[in-house]
Amino acid sequence: MKGYITLTDASLRDGNHAVRHQLTIGQIARYAQAADEAGIDIVEVGHGNGLGASSALLGKAASNDAEMLVSVRAKLRRSKLGIHFIPGTGKLSDIEVALEAGVDVFRLASHCTEANITRQFIEYVRHAGKTAYGVLMMSHMADAGEILNQSRLMQSYGAHAIVLMDSAGFSTPDLVKEKVERLIGGLSIPVGYHAHNNLGLAIANSIAAAESGATLLDACVRGIGAGAGNTQLETLVPVLERYGYRTGTDFERIVSLATRTDEVLPICTPHIAIANIITGVFGLFSGFAPHIERLASELKIDSFELCQALAHRKLVAGQEDVIVEEAHRLSAMNA
Repeated sequence: MKGYITLTDASLRDGNHAVRHQLTIGQIARYAQAADEAGIDIVEVGHGNGLGASSALLGKAASNDAEMLVSVRAKLRRSKLGIHFIPGTGKLSDIEVALEAGVDVFRLASHCTEANITRQFIEYVRHAGKTAYGVLMMSHMADAGEILNQSRLMQSYGAHAIVLMDSAGFSTPDLVKEKVERLIGGLSIPVGYHAHNNLGLAIANSIAAAESGATLLDACVRGIGAGAGNTQLETLVPVLERYGYRTGTDFERIVSLATRTDEVLPICTPHIAIANIITGVFGLFSGFAPHIERLASELKIDSFELCQALAHRKLVAGQEDVIVEEAHRLSAMNA
């Protein structure tokens, strides 16, 4: 047998994107209890864009952060409670809310070339005695050397682990292998990977990460998540078993979890829509797809052309206002 893979189930956070952040407290609490019983290591909860993200721009959540976190904390016996946090989207006061609610694992994220903005938050969480992961989003937008440099910054701030996010679903197994191996060779802390399925490669990329030394993997039940969704949990677990890895769960329990999910979460069978493939090819954040489709329809512009324009501007997560700007620019040009 190979080593242990720590699984983070992001269904109640990244999966919230799939329903425009409208998961109810009842749905969240019931799924969290089922995930805990299935043996999931970390259950991540919140607005799709993380703590403090509920807004008119990013989408108003059905419940506030404290309500979601407290409801899940009460259901977890074995699993740890995790959150996602992006400085600027969230504030230090949001971290304090999470601490008061009993969050165990804080995933403190930045764009892949801006790790310096996480310093005060990583240090704050460490001082509070909690686990702090450094997360580099849109990891396809920097080469392996730069990813290592940014990861070393997070490590120097006190991060317990580094998680690479393929936020656009752009990567292929060879790119994953190159970056994960560079981190394994250059860091003294564990490495994790969070895949999106825009090009149908989420499982392949997750396995490539594990085979390259990553010991933390993210997944969502039924593959729900932003855009084309995430690595499908009930597919990942048996594949990991086939490769000889150990986890805190097993295929039988994951099947039970997925079956129970039918009664809890409003999930349609994932498929890779054209909009998601386009954003994956152009390297755009998966959560942009609904905004692009809506604006293309409202302004009667070509979504492919809009994606090209956004890719040219090298947009990163959180720049939804630029989508509006570019969409209106294209509309005016076509008038």
